[in-house]
Amino acid sequence: MTIKAILQSRAQDVVSVSAGATVADAVALLAERRIGALPVVDEGEVRGIFSERDVIYGLAREGAAILSKKVSDVMITPAITVGPEQGAIDSLSLMTMRRIRHLPVIDGGTLVGFVSIGDIVKYRIDRIEEEAASLRDYIQSS
Repeated sequence: MTIKAILQSRAQDVVSVSAGATVADAVALLAERRIGALPVVDEGEVRGIFSERDVIYGLAREGAAILSKKVSDVMITPAITVGPEQGAIDSLSLMTMRRIRHLPVIDGGTLVGFVSIGDIVKYRIDRIEEEAASLRDYIQSS
């Protein structure tokens, strides 16, 4: 099971934000799309990750003034990335060890997807349920 398989099982559009956008604009995009993080992309390259955690930490540090700052001032950089051929379990392990919840997927220097820990766990659970159903069918047909 690879990251590519996970990307193929869902919508392909990747929502991103530029490093020069304001935190307020990025927060509006997170809320509008009901997502927890965005890759920060400038000139076609992933520069970092902006997440709801960055907003919370910024609010705790600076209050509402954080909303007028640039995304580049609060994003996590450098972004930890994976390729589409990376194993899902390896990616899950990486996310657990690094205490992150989102990974940009880079292929040939291009952002081709963005996966969350929830995407990987859901995909794995779906495969386990399919295997269990197949085993039940096999046992019942014997």
